[in-house]
Amino acid sequence: MDYVIIIGCSAGGLPVLSSLLESLPAAYPFPVIVIQHRANEHMLLLEEVLQYKSKIRIKQADEKEKVTSGIVYIAPPGYHLLFERDFTFTLSSDGPVNYSMPSIDVAFESAAMVFQKKLVGIILTGASGDGAQGIAAIRRQGGITIAQDPLEAQFPHMPKAAIDTGEIECILSLQEIRNVLIEQRFRKTK
Repeated sequence: MDYVIIIGCSAGGLPVLSSLLESLPAAYPFPVIVIQHRANEHMLLLEEVLQYKSKIRIKQADEKEKVTSGIVYIAPPGYHLLFERDFTFTLSSDGPVNYSMPSIDVAFESAAMVFQKKLVGIILTGASGDGAQGIAAIRRQGGITIAQDPLEAQFPHMPKAAIDTGEIECILSLQEIRNVLIEQRFRKTK
């Protein structure tokens, strides 16, 4: 498998995700996995809202589904998203981690073990520290780590917590993150 991009966000995430995903072409050469904190009652609303402006296919991740390029997978509410060695998803109903389900830390740590140096982890706006441990796990496994600049994030706590781990390679504006994704500049860093 080539690169896999995993994005974590919480409060303020919808407009940021929309901005990033609408810029990706329909035939984007990598899978993109999004862990967004959200309530159970919004089962498919996030996917529908993001798909409205996007060319790339956006769908909820399903149990035992293989991670495939050219698709944006959204972690379903009420489950933790895990990854198997055969590049399929597993959904876990274990309790909340960091008061969240799905937990960004859980998904990032699982993805780091499976995809290792082929993983690009991105932390965006959010009001909690969820994702900081996960981003550190990505870096320890040789992956690439990016955080949104807290100065421009609507809710800076999440990217700041990730930066405070000392494991973030690039602190970028939303426009710079968009450019990295479109131009696939992370390929040149390894």
